[in-house]
Amino acid sequence: MSTKQKAKTTARAPEKMKKKEYEAELLKLQTELCYLQEWVRATGERIVIVFEGRDAAGKGGLIKAITARVSSRVFRVVALPVPSDREKSQLYAQRYVQHFPAGGEIIIFDRSWYNRANVEHVMGFCTGDQYHKFLERAPYFEKDVVENGIRLIKYWLEVSNEEQERRFQARIDDPLRQWKLSNMDLPSRARWYDYSKARDAMLRLTDTEEAPWYIVNSSDKKRARLNVISHLLSQIPYKKIKREKVKLPKRDTKNAYDDISLMKKRNWIPEKY
Repeated sequence: MSTKQKAKTTARAPEKMKKKEYEAELLKLQTELCYLQEWVRATGERIVIVFEGRDAAGKGGLIKAITARVSSRVFRVVALPVPSDREKSQLYAQRYVQHFPAGGEIIIFDRSWYNRANVEHVMGFCTGDQYHKFLERAPYFEKDVVENGIRLIKYWLEVSNEEQERRFQARIDDPLRQWKLSNMDLPSRARWYDYSKARDAMLRLTDTEEAPWYIVNSSDKKRARLNVISHLLSQIPYKKIKREKVKLPKRDTKNAYDDISLMKKRNWIPEKY
């Protein structure tokens, strides 16, 4: 074994980020997301962010970190359930396009039309013809989206084999996490390599100049969240919008009455804490 190979095999993973350091950095980035929000409102920008990745890759936690301190009227999260019989008879992209942004909105897809390239294909929920047609047409669909003025940003979250196993086991063992264990999780664990092949084909055929894929190492959730938010902010030429100084008005006492006395007659919940 060469010296380089030895160095590679003995290299340690980065030390896990401490909670205090993570929260301080996250707060800075969330402040920038608020500035981005005001800029999107002011300019009427339309942005679509797609999050795809392996099961247990951390998409949910990442999206929560992005949306924790912004308005749900601007940052809207779309996580669609299994399609209904009616939706199955529609054009495939139709159920997604209806959620696309109007001016001043950012739409976050927690899984997207790329379901067809991954879970539907691997689990046999679509035909081979439907799968191949999707991969062929997706770049044209996305090019049309971008040419119509929508910013489209796509992320693939990749988690290691060992970390995915650890997260699935935590979902099995921890009552607070068992709700996260879907009926697709265990098959996805068993079919790791099938999903790897599907991922590779998807990235090869849909990574385009108009809508490139950005790959995220999500084995360390804290670092992944910070890295994605930082990268996302770098992809949009937002500016801090100057706001008028707000002055809190004094309470008008013209129509004052004893509202506390009235409230005492209501049913207040017991104060246990």
